[in-house]
Amino acid sequence: MKEDLQLIHDEMSEKIVKAAAALALNEGAGEVTVRKIIRALGVTNRVFYNRFHNTEEVLSLVYQDMAVQMRQSISEHFDPEGDFFRQITDIAAGTLKLSYRLKLGMNQYVFIQDSISAENFLWWRERIQEFIDFGKENRVVRPDLDCDKISYAIWCFIRGYNTDALARGVPEEEAVDGFLYSFGILLDGMRAR
Repeated sequence: MKEDLQLIHDEMSEKIVKAAAALALNEGAGEVTVRKIIRALGVTNRVFYNRFHNTEEVLSLVYQDMAVQMRQSISEHFDPEGDFFRQITDIAAGTLKLSYRLKLGMNQYVFIQDSISAENFLWWRERIQEFIDFGKENRVVRPDLDCDKISYAIWCFIRGYNTDALARGVPEEEAVDGFLYSFGILLDGMRAR
C-alpha cells in the first residue's frame, strides 16, 4: 500500500483556497475543478496536488473560513444593557446579509456542510441558547420556553430562509426585509407577557 506523501501547507495553499472561493462565488461550488483553479493561478497540477488531494478538501477549507466569519458576526455586537429583541433581530439580519456575501455560489455546498457538521451546528445552537437564557434571566423572554426546541427552530428558520432566498435569487434587500418581518413575528411569540 502506497503511503500518502506529506502535503505542503504554505502561502500557495492559501492562494489555492482563495482561488477556489472566488470560483465558487462566481460559478458555484459544483463548478470548481482542479483545472479551473490551476488555470486561475497559472500553476501546474503538481502545485495543486502537493497541497491538496482534491477540490473537496479545498472547498471544505472555504466552508470552514465562512463558518468562522459567520460565527464572529454573532459574537461581536451584543450589549447586555440594550433592547434584547432589537439586538437579536439586528444580529440575525446581519448574519443574513453576511451570508449573502459569503454564500452566494456556495449555497448548496454550505447548506449540506452545515447539516453534516455537528461542530458548527452545536456552536450555533449553544450561542442561540445563550441569548435565550439571557432573555429569560432578564425577564424579557417567556420563562416557559423550551430552550432546546426554540434554539433548534431558530437555527432551522435562519438557515432555511437564507438558503431559499439565495437559491431563488431573491435580492438581498428584499430578502432582509422579508426576513425581518417573519423573524419579528417569531420573536414576538417569545416575549414575556
